Amino acid sequence: MNSIASPSQAQAATTVERKHQSVWKIGAATMVGTAIEAFDFLAYGTAAALVFNKLFFPNFDPTVGTLAAFGTFASGMLARPLGGIIFGHYGDRLGRKSMLTLSLLLMGICTVLIGLLPTYESIGLWAAVLLVLLRIGQGLSFGGELGGAMLMAVEHAPPKWKSLVGSMPQMGAPIGVLLSSGAFALVTQLPEASFLSWGWRLPFLASAVLIVLGVFIRMKVQESPEFMQVKVHQKTAALPAREVVVAHLKPLLLTIGGKLAEVTLIYTILVFSISYATSRLGFSRSDALHALIAGSTVMVFTIPASGWLADKVGARRLYVFGGLLLAVMAVPLFQAIGSGSLTAYTVAMVVALSINYPLMFAPQSNLYAAQFPAELRYSGISIGIQFAAAIGGGLAPIIAATLVAKYSSIVPVGIYVAVLGVVAAVSAWLMRPTANE
Repeated sequence: MNSIASPSQAQAATTVERKHQSVWKIGAATMVGTAIEAFDFLAYGTAAALVFNKLFFPNFDPTVGTLAAFGTFASGMLARPLGGIIFGHYGDRLGRKSMLTLSLLLMGICTVLIGLLPTYESIGLWAAVLLVLLRIGQGLSFGGELGGAMLMAVEHAPPKWKSLVGSMPQMGAPIGVLLSSGAFALVTQLPEASFLSWGWRLPFLASAVLIVLGVFIRMKVQESPEFMQVKVHQKTAALPAREVVVAHLKPLLLTIGGKLAEVTLIYTILVFSISYATSRLGFSRSDALHALIAGSTVMVFTIPASGWLADKVGARRLYVFGGLLLAVMAVPLFQAIGSGSLTAYTVAMVVALSINYPLMFAPQSNLYAAQFPAELRYSGISIGIQFAAAIGGGLAPIIAATLVAKYSSIVPVGIYVAVLGVVAAVSAWLMRPTANE
């Protein structure tokens, strides 16, 4: 028997290989961009928990100052739905690639400017006003980033790998957390006076290098093939957001309901728990950040593992399981976080970040993309996840801080997250199944 492949077979194999290489290249490009955006966006959250109350709201008592700092954090989250509408509109009409590059540039400019911002001591109330405006700019940018990155990955992926490849931009989130928390773990080693004076600015200023790298990588990727088909068949909508609300309201609401638990969990962990650990439990900033780094490190591996699993069992089924698991585990997790034991705190952070979060986060790209037609998909996904982010993520630190202040316990925060876990499970179960279910 002749073991040498025919020219046609060799050509076909080369074509398949190139296609697969292209898929992983696209996935890597979305992951890098999302990581950079997450770094920029989350650096603000870390700074809000550690330093902004002192530098931009110094005339408030510590509790009110912390709530004010979290309020500026929330302003960025509340701007994300508007960013989702704007970037979704042009992403559905002009293409995914150009909007992803633009969102990355906007995020970078706002982040670097935060690093250069004078504090309350220098310009008074204007410092807080400018901080909020730049945070809103970050929110607009991130509102268009994640949905577009999810689509670029899923729309390039072959059917059997859609959840796995779709999880690659999600991997950017823990990488961004690692970059952000790692940077702050380094600068918090400075003397207190140096950290408050200039050390906190370094992570924001360093993002300029990452932005240049990210834009260069994104310029190299190809446009989504599914969007190209939309353009070829002239199916673009004049007002995609309106079409989503009018013709696809149910999947939009289910997307919001499904996203709420995951985004509330992550921002409660990333922002509130650090503030709680340092102000209430007496942990050092380094201890709190090291727990966050540990959980995020494991998450880098459990997100693609969850994406692979979603391709095997179905994205919708895995999402339902993740929501129910969070409903069961939320109260014990937050009891451990509030126990006063650094070991229990660290274990709870690692479990929440590396198990509960990925089970819902990794399948999102494939599951949410299946809910909307290609010509409305950027708008549908972006509006859905960003409204959920505004409601869940933006308000999560404020609600958590308010619950702890009212009940003198962190357990109500766990109950709050558990209820949202049930909402996520029910929402996912009512969604349209993906192709492999």
